[in-house]
Amino acid sequence: QFQKCLQFRHSHTHEWGPFAMEPSATNEMVIEYVGQNMRQVVADMQEKRSMQEGIGSSYLFHMDRDTIIDATKCGNLARFINHCCTPNCYAKVITIEAQKKIVIYSKQPIGVNEEITYDYKFPIEDTKIPCLCRTESCRGTLN
Repeated sequence: QFQKCLQFRHSHTHEWGPFAMEPSATNEMVIEYVGQNMRQVVADMQEKRSMQEGIGSSYLFHMDRDTIIDATKCGNLARFINHCCTPNCYAKVITIEAQKKIVIYSKQPIGVNEEITYDYKFPIEDTKIPCLCRTESCRGTLN
């Protein structure tokens, strides 16, 4: 698994997040999103179980139509990347040795001490999730 030098610390966006400890140029790999690969049905059951166990957050990332990566219990710092409407990174599914992986790339140059963010691109739903990024072009919701 690949990862630039990052530090986990307090975020003004939402509680905690990873921050760059080394600069990145545009389109550089920043970190791989790792966790347990599963199908949607299994992810739904895991999410219910997490709620029952009092785990408030779930860290599910849709890799493709059939596969989800669940980083809730076995992820890395990538699971703590906060959403931003004007992010400095983007997520991309790549294939390495016949295995699909989700990698977070820099969208622009990133300086030391800058928080790593990306757009979650949640589907539009009636129940809105408020966005906390506070950027000039904030959409107001994650979905």
